[in-house]
Amino acid sequence: MTVLIGIDVGGTNLRLGVVDYDETTPNIPPRLIEEKRFQTDFSNMCKIHTPEQAWRAILNATAAAIDSMHVKYPNISAVGIGFPGFIDPHTQKISQSPNLPGLVDVDLSADLSQLIELPVMTENDALAAAYGEYVTRASQINHLIYLGLGTGVGGGLILNGQPFQGQHGVAMEVGHMSVHPNGRLCGCGNYGCMEQYASASGVAISYLEATGQQYNSHEIARLAHQGDTHAISAYSLAGKALAQALAQVLKVIDVTNVVIGGGMSAAWSLIEPAFAQQLNEDLIPALRGNVNLSISSMGDQAGIIGAAMLVQKKFII
Repeated sequence: MTVLIGIDVGGTNLRLGVVDYDETTPNIPPRLIEEKRFQTDFSNMCKIHTPEQAWRAILNATAAAIDSMHVKYPNISAVGIGFPGFIDPHTQKISQSPNLPGLVDVDLSADLSQLIELPVMTENDALAAAYGEYVTRASQINHLIYLGLGTGVGGGLILNGQPFQGQHGVAMEVGHMSVHPNGRLCGCGNYGCMEQYASASGVAISYLEATGQQYNSHEIARLAHQGDTHAISAYSLAGKALAQALAQVLKVIDVTNVVIGGGMSAAWSLIEPAFAQQLNEDLIPALRGNVNLSISSMGDQAGIIGAAMLVQKKFII
C-alpha cells in the first residue's frame, strides 16, 4: 500500500489530504484517508510582500502543513501539489501564476523537497483536479475535460487516460480565453478573459459594476436566490462567458465528458440557464446533444487525489 500526500493550493487556503493506493489492484480507486484545510491567503501575501518574501512564506506554510500530517503518517512516500499557475512540464518550475502575482520561474518541487525531505511534484491545479476526476471513474471513460470555477477558472484535459499539459505547460488555460474583446483587464495581462466574468471574483466584479456594492460570490448567490436582478444578471453573465469558452474548446478537442467543479459550481442552478442557452447557440450542429456535462461530486477531493496520483505516476512509487 502506497501512502501519499496530495495538496490543492488556492489563493486563500491550502487543502491537504493523505491518500492511499494499492498498486496491486489498479482497478480500485485511491482512497482519501484524511483531509485538512489550512487558511493561508497566499494571494494577499503576494500582493503585500516582495516576491522573495512571499515565496518564502508560501514554502514555510506548505512545509508546516505537510509536517503536521507526516508526524501522524510517517510512511508517506511523496507529495503531489496542484498549484494555480503555468507549470513548465520539463523543469517543473512555476513560470507564472496570474492569481498569485510576482511568482515567476519559482521551483516549488525542488525548494519544498529540500525542506521536507520527500519527493515533490507540482502540477497545474486544474489538471490535477481533472486527473482526480478521471482516476475515480477510469473504468468508464478515456477522455475528460475539467473546468474548475474558483477565484479564477482553470481547465484540465485527460486524453486516453493521460494528463495533457501542452509543450509549455499552458494547455487548457480556458480561463484566459478572450470572450469580451477590450473587456476587463485580467491578471495574465490580457483583456476580456473568461475568468474575469465566470469566476467567483468575476461575479463580484459584475455585481460591483452594476450596483456599486462589494459582495463576495456567496453573498451574491444568496441575493440572487432572493430575487435580486443584478445578482441574477451577474451569474447569467458568468454562465454565458463559460459557455462561450467551452464551445470553442469542444470544437477543437471534441471530448464528450465535461466535469464542472470548484467552489462556484455550488451555484450551478444560477449559472446553468444562461450557460445552456449560450452553449447550444455556439456549438456546431454535430456537437449539439453530444456533450455529457456533470457537476463534480468530489469537491476539494478531486484536486487532492489527482495531485497524489500524479506524483505516484511520475515516480512510479
